[in-house]
Amino acid sequence: MQHQRVLVLDFGGQYNQLIARRVRDLNVYCDLRPCSMPLEEIRQYAPIGIIFTGGPNSVYDAGSPHIDPAIFSLGIPVLGICYGCQLIAYTLGGRVVHSAKSEYGKRELTFVRRSPVSEDIPEKSICWMSHTDHVETLPAGFEALACTESCPAAVYGDEARRIYGVQFHPEVVHTAYGERLIKNFLYGICGAKGDWTMRNFVAEQVTRLRAKIGGQKVLCAMSGGVDSAVAATLVHRAVGENLTCVFVDHGLLRKGEADEVMEVFQKKLGMRLIRADAGERFLAALAGVAEPEQKRKIIGAEFIKVFEREAKAIGAVDFLVQGTIYPDVIESGTGKSAVIKSHHNVGGLPSVVDFREIVEPLRDLFKDEVRRVGTELGLPDSVVQRQPFPGPGLAIRIMGEVTREKLETLREADAVFREEVAAAGLAGSIWQYFAVITNSKTVGVQGDFRTYENVIALRAVTSVDAMTADWARIPYDVLEKVSNRIANEVPHANRIVYDITGKPPATIEWE
Repeated sequence: MQHQRVLVLDFGGQYNQLIARRVRDLNVYCDLRPCSMPLEEIRQYAPIGIIFTGGPNSVYDAGSPHIDPAIFSLGIPVLGICYGCQLIAYTLGGRVVHSAKSEYGKRELTFVRRSPVSEDIPEKSICWMSHTDHVETLPAGFEALACTESCPAAVYGDEARRIYGVQFHPEVVHTAYGERLIKNFLYGICGAKGDWTMRNFVAEQVTRLRAKIGGQKVLCAMSGGVDSAVAATLVHRAVGENLTCVFVDHGLLRKGEADEVMEVFQKKLGMRLIRADAGERFLAALAGVAEPEQKRKIIGAEFIKVFEREAKAIGAVDFLVQGTIYPDVIESGTGKSAVIKSHHNVGGLPSVVDFREIVEPLRDLFKDEVRRVGTELGLPDSVVQRQPFPGPGLAIRIMGEVTREKLETLREADAVFREEVAAAGLAGSIWQYFAVITNSKTVGVQGDFRTYENVIALRAVTSVDAMTADWARIPYDVLEKVSNRIANEVPHANRIVYDITGKPPATIEWE
């Protein structure tokens, strides 16, 4: 089945993946492509609508990204957001100028003329602005539809040609009716039918995988994370016992997680799942290593060695399943950026497995869509809603050398924190929460004795996509209970601190 598709052209703004996710959330399939996509490729893609994203440039500067004006002659509706809004006006003969007064944050938006793009949106509402340029003069055929105090054409449009621009960001939650505006564009202007659902996706993928794989052999590296779990379950739904999964238990998972993987996938779902118990091997490899990047590299290399051993025992297979998701695909082609930390994944596996072809059933999905597929497949919430968890596991939540004692202390402290957050009903409102063992020890008094034990740091953040994050305002009484329980129940811990740093300047993980 060929779904209706919207094309989102990327001009380098920070919210561009979020725009694509908002379109998908409204049950319309879309792809995020570079703004340099040639006109003929756009024509062949045959979208029902095109969205220009925001970006950091000024349209009148040399070197800023532009678009072939012929795109406006394709007869396809266009929506420009922020830089995209300015680009439409500039390309079609309007005037864009540097604003005397920049607009950042929440502003009152007033619609001065009704149009299909403003259907069911009040005359006045709050929008989220982030710009220093604005459209001063509109091109011929366009009319201003809404304004703010400082921006005379906060929304404009040419209804006959179905081309619209919005200076603010409708994709962010701070814009009160942003989702409604995007929906108006998709359904009222582009004629979307809403045929992109996870139920349809599962049915179509199972049919495709069954036709592609048939009775041939498939191998999957199961980490216990959401992506590999959902990918494996989807393939299992299609080919059953022809799939073999290898779960490399590196001994660095949270309390009870390794056993849960076996319980859910082997016992409940009936998968052919091999557990490679390699905890001692990983501990030995990490002995004496304190530098975080070195720890990551060791864990990645050992993971591949253990998987290679198991794969050789299985023998040649026809297909290798990988849990690649859409942000991985997007980010693989985004040019050069600074390495903040290396990511542990299964990228090295193809060279050690005797296989014919890679299968990536989730490569078109965002993370939230992967979770919805997992629910559609009947996976429990404990798997589907699993918090983001680094591949190297607890090894990078232990500052300094990883030891058996530190691992056990951290597992118990982390379990207490997660239990109390869940008991307080806060789990759904926090993006990620976990404990860390710092590389500091402090003096304490427990009972009648002096102690000199580990400092445990608690980290909890709110976020939309992990690109930025704010520390979670957990109530003091919950933090107090967590602190008391860790100090009294967890060995080798006598001081508990709470991390109140945002991202930036910090990262979410400590290492």
